[in-house]
Amino acid sequence: MRSRQIESGTEVRGQGLHSAAPSAVRFERREGPSAVRAGSVVLPLADLVVADTTRSTTLASRDGRVRIGTVEHVFAALSGLGAHTGVLVTFEGPEAPLADGGAACFCDALAAVARKDVRADPPLLVVRDGEIVVGSSAYLFEKGGSIRVEVDVDFGDERLARGARWNGDAKDFRARIATARTFGFEREIADLLTRGLASHVSPESVVLIGAQRIFSAGAPFFADEPARHKLLDLLGDMFLYGGPPRGTVRAHRPGHAATHEAMQRALCDGIIAT
Repeated sequence: MRSRQIESGTEVRGQGLHSAAPSAVRFERREGPSAVRAGSVVLPLADLVVADTTRSTTLASRDGRVRIGTVEHVFAALSGLGAHTGVLVTFEGPEAPLADGGAACFCDALAAVARKDVRADPPLLVVRDGEIVVGSSAYLFEKGGSIRVEVDVDFGDERLARGARWNGDAKDFRARIATARTFGFEREIADLLTRGLASHVSPESVVLIGAQRIFSAGAPFFADEPARHKLLDLLGDMFLYGGPPRGTVRAHRPGHAATHEAMQRALCDGIIAT
């Protein structure tokens, strides 16, 4: 899956991971803060709310007319390249395409459109040290002048590395974080087959972790790839709030639902602010 140039910008086409429906994401230049479009409706990020976090992040307009699924990889590309302004993202279909299983395709499409001169520091800042605990997940925020994001996840498998980190560099994001593919465990396959969602997924876009071996096609698998993908998802989920913030975020066992709750609580408690 590669991005392609179109008259008004660049786009990535494919199928959604959960719906298997044809879908596309298109990137175009715009003036002002980056925004999303679904159908004829253009929405600033502030007008989007979290509608569902089951296996991915689904956003909706406040009036419920617009609903966009599996946005986290697209938003991770925006986050990693610092495209907080100057970009209009159009979604076609019920969810974003799985594409390469990470955010590399979206990064390449976005890089062809986003102007480097409009990229700026994230509007979000850690203004005081604090910790937010959401169930078994924990998010530690520390003040600082630059971006630093870390994840720690115990997968219960000694073959998989627990941690990954990123220091805000766009080139490093594209090379190391955006390429981390969607992964799943062998025990989850039965559920996917029951829902008819496994047959359309390209083997190159996913990593399957089995009890006896790890299955992957295409790019070589490395022990920290699942942790890097967790970091990718975290960056995508934080983008909705203007993140990742300047400062340090250390996330233990991050997940979609936990991250959105943690960011909302951190804003409410004055730990982070725009």
